[in-house]
This record gives sequence, structure tokens and C-alpha cells, in this order.
Amino acid sequence: MQAGGQAFSKKRMRRDWPFYWISRVNGRYVQVLEKRLKPLNLDMPRWRVLMCLYEDEHQSISEIAEASVLKLNTATKIVQRMVADGLVTTRVRPTDGRATDVGLTPYGDRMRQLAMAEADGILAASFVNISSEEMAALNGLLEKVFDRLGEV
Repeated sequence: MQAGGQAFSKKRMRRDWPFYWISRVNGRYVQVLEKRLKPLNLDMPRWRVLMCLYEDEHQSISEIAEASVLKLNTATKIVQRMVADGLVTTRVRPTDGRATDVGLTPYGDRMRQLAMAEADGILAASFVNISSEEMAALNGLLEKVFDRLGEV
């Protein structure tokens, strides 16, 4: 098996394993973000849905599940809880009666803005002394790995 032109040795150190770092970074990020979201009465599942609705006014539950890397039934349950919390509303998609669209309420939009401010603060603190070119390279590499994993 090759990565970046180098063969992985049979005896490799866990710190040489990219998924070790991906898991650790994600785990630490989740810990920090959950701590910041808690005073807003938000959690990671709600955060994921709010961020899916960041660029698009409405998305179907299927689109949210795909973007969030969640199972459809899990995304449906999260959305139902968010409807009960007053964060989102649902409607039948006007162009396809089989799809349920999710949209932010004014309260949900405000909470999304507050949550995004927290996430932006974490991003800024985490990537100090990392250039925009390095950030773009990192994002590009992670996107390639994500896409390849979809083919495995």
C-alpha cells in the first residue's frame, strides 16, 4: 500500500497513520465545540443541521443526512427535535412532493449565527500561523481522502 509515494511499513507508528490524527483532531474539535454550544442549548447533531442550512434556505432531510454523514433516520429524528425546539420548520418540497424540506425559523437563524461565531473563534484559534495556502492544501487533501473513501 502506498501513500504519497511512500510504502507503509509493516511496523508503523500510530502517529504516522493519518487517520490517527484525523480522529484526534475531530475528537478534540467536537469536545471544544460542544463546550461552546452548551450555553446556547445546542449540541453537535443540531449544529450539523444548522450548518447544512447555512448556505441554502431549504434542504431536504436526505440532503442534510448526506452533507452531515448521518443515516437518514437519524437526521429525521434530529430535525423532529429541532422542530419541537422552534429552530426549524418543515414543508413538502414544492417541486417534489416526496421530499421534506427543512428551513430555519428566525430563532433558528439567530442560534445558527451564534453557533457559527463560536465555531469561527475555534477555527481562528486552531489555525494560528497557518497560511491560507496551507489551509487550502489541507482542505484539498481531506476532500480527496473523503472522496476516495466513498469508493472503498
